[in-house]
Amino acid sequence: MHADRAETAPGNVRRDAQRGWCWYDWANSVFPTSITTVFLSLYLTEVATRAAESDVARNGSAACPDGDALRRCDVAFLGWHFPAGSLWGYLLSVAAVLQLLVLPLAGAVADRTGDKRGMLGLFAFGGAAATTLLALTGGKEWQLGAALFVVANVCFGAAVVVYYSLLPEIATADERDGLSARGWAFGYLGGGTALALHLVLYTGHGVLGIERETAVRLVFASSGVWWAVFTVFPLVLLRGHASPAGGGSPVGTSTLRGGFRQLATTLRQARRLPLTLAFLGAYMVFTDGISTVFKVSAQYGNVELGLSQDVLIGTILVVQFIAFLGGLLHGWVAARIGAGRTVVTSLLVWIAVLTAAFHTREGEPAQFYAVAAGIGLVLGGTNALSRSLFSQMIPRGREAEYFSLYQIGERSTSWAGPLVFAAVGQATGSFRLAILSLIGFFVVGLVLFWPIPLERAIREAGNEPPAKL
Repeated sequence: MHADRAETAPGNVRRDAQRGWCWYDWANSVFPTSITTVFLSLYLTEVATRAAESDVARNGSAACPDGDALRRCDVAFLGWHFPAGSLWGYLLSVAAVLQLLVLPLAGAVADRTGDKRGMLGLFAFGGAAATTLLALTGGKEWQLGAALFVVANVCFGAAVVVYYSLLPEIATADERDGLSARGWAFGYLGGGTALALHLVLYTGHGVLGIERETAVRLVFASSGVWWAVFTVFPLVLLRGHASPAGGGSPVGTSTLRGGFRQLATTLRQARRLPLTLAFLGAYMVFTDGISTVFKVSAQYGNVELGLSQDVLIGTILVVQFIAFLGGLLHGWVAARIGAGRTVVTSLLVWIAVLTAAFHTREGEPAQFYAVAAGIGLVLGGTNALSRSLFSQMIPRGREAEYFSLYQIGERSTSWAGPLVFAAVGQATGSFRLAILSLIGFFVVGLVLFWPIPLERAIREAGNEPPAKL
């Protein structure tokens, strides 16, 4: 067994690195919250619809049908025509595929160069710049916004891979559960704070004397600035930390070739860690359930429960801030009963929350808020402790590569939950039964996770397990 590398670092250096690590969760959470979840999807669809309507008017065709959620007037890209309302779904798919190609290479290069702090800054500032430039999207130029979002999304994912890979380098085995939970909690607090400020800007645009579209573009610009400014904190606090794994090679053509070779080696060697792969398989199942619940909760509240837009926006804020407390709670519980038992408990809570969502009465916002609070309690903590556990099941010196596989595994199944939700809703005509069907992801994930001998999995990776699992 190897000695834990974090134990060899001076205490003040490790504490600074851990504080900086948590700050990056605060910095980057503005992107999935304000940009991806709330503002860009609606705004970019609106811009694409204007372009489609302009083309219809120019060609003398019939106007786009009012009240059509898909806005079936087509936009074109490289000879491909599709409804303006379908743009966001296709864009998310393209961004996900590009991440599948880029993330493994980013992880391999990060491990090979050893300059994880520098690569974190490169990807974070690149994503922040692309996000800021989204403010230039307007009129009918949806292509610019689409391209910038793809760049920002890929940079976001690559930075997360490098960020995750720092966890085992800056925290001992017994510190990781608490640190991972604090980071996740701090991220939800940051994302919620940014979103609250952005909603004030958006809803108060008339008082501020600006148009609604201008307010949205200011949201984009300020989101990029937020991401960039708060990234400075982790980069400064991580100055005393040096990744011991890399060879210090500069990023160049030979390093990229070496990164591909190293990635191929990682894929071959991963088969020698069947328990790590079993854990990854279980995680892929239940994390798809988690992400799907978050993505479809607003649709469920609107279509099935008949709740207003104000209630749904308020729900997003409730989830963000309760998730902060939930992340801290998971860290506290894991310190007392172990991360493995805490994840099992968390998955059982997910099952209970979805059962409560099924029984929520139509037009009852108080009940919906209660369900949202339940989601918030387990939303961040389940993934935070899974991240910590995985960090202990991977070989030293290959953290970024394995965390790229972790991210790819998460994204490669992200289509299954929405597909099940949509298919059950279509087949039964009820989103209640569709939300109930998502319990299957947590049941299957629990069945796959429960029998994994976590201590043996950690030892097989060459690491010493923490005192409690």
